[in-house]
Amino acid sequence: MIYDFADEATGGLFRMHEAEAKLARDFFRERDERLLTIAWNPGRTQHVRVDGETIVLPENSILPLMVNQTFAFDSPEAVVAWQFNREFYCVVDHDQEVSCVGLLFYSNTEVFTLGMDAAMQRRFALLRQVMLDEFTYKDRVQGEMLRTLLKRLIILVTRLAREQRSPQGLPEDSVDLVRHFNLLVENHYKEHHTVKHYAELLHRSPKTLSNVFKQHSDRTPLEVIHHRVALEARRMLLFTDSSVKEIAFAIGFEDAAHFSKFFKQRTGRAPADFRKAGLLPG
Repeated sequence: MIYDFADEATGGLFRMHEAEAKLARDFFRERDERLLTIAWNPGRTQHVRVDGETIVLPENSILPLMVNQTFAFDSPEAVVAWQFNREFYCVVDHDQEVSCVGLLFYSNTEVFTLGMDAAMQRRFALLRQVMLDEFTYKDRVQGEMLRTLLKRLIILVTRLAREQRSPQGLPEDSVDLVRHFNLLVENHYKEHHTVKHYAELLHRSPKTLSNVFKQHSDRTPLEVIHHRVALEARRMLLFTDSSVKEIAFAIGFEDAAHFSKFFKQRTGRAPADFRKAGLLPG
């Protein structure tokens, strides 16, 4: 079943999927609903296809998903999922840890899952029931109640991410710098492909960014940019009918030949061959 709360005044949307067989998203067909997703698999291990790549989703694990990711679960009816847009909940300006630029969605460029112990499972089970009750209780403060419960959910998942994903010993300001770099890349990768551009936006030097990324990730800042550009190209090749030339122009290349060379360097396949194969390499 799908439970929705919509705020007509702000365009805010909060959605909960419970035993719902249709839980899936094709981003290129559903791009009007830009929803962040937190999916919880309380049952046995299953698989989920994210942008064409198969991910193992263990029992009692959490999977955060970005607004532009296409996904499909093997057993969607076994998954509990919460989805929300920026208009319903985003506190970018004052609380990065539980916001749209926080640890869950922009601190890492890879798809990842988070495990939970028995105590956290109990917290999630309780929160799940309280949310279900609140979705059925219609009054003028329902939106605020749901927003408070969503913030609790994000805090719980963020704690798991801190324990399981945060680099040990890296200063908080360096972690924040990586998050903001990733966010800027997400917003501007179609127009800007150089580290210098993002360094200027962050008021840092390219060398500073490089040094921070050496501590945080096995990718350099330029590799993060190239990964994001190539990922969009893969998505468009897999999920749209756009020509190679159209895709090249859409993601900031002046000519298709340059794009094809870049894509083959990143994936080992020419764009046309990749489309025929229907694969999304990791």
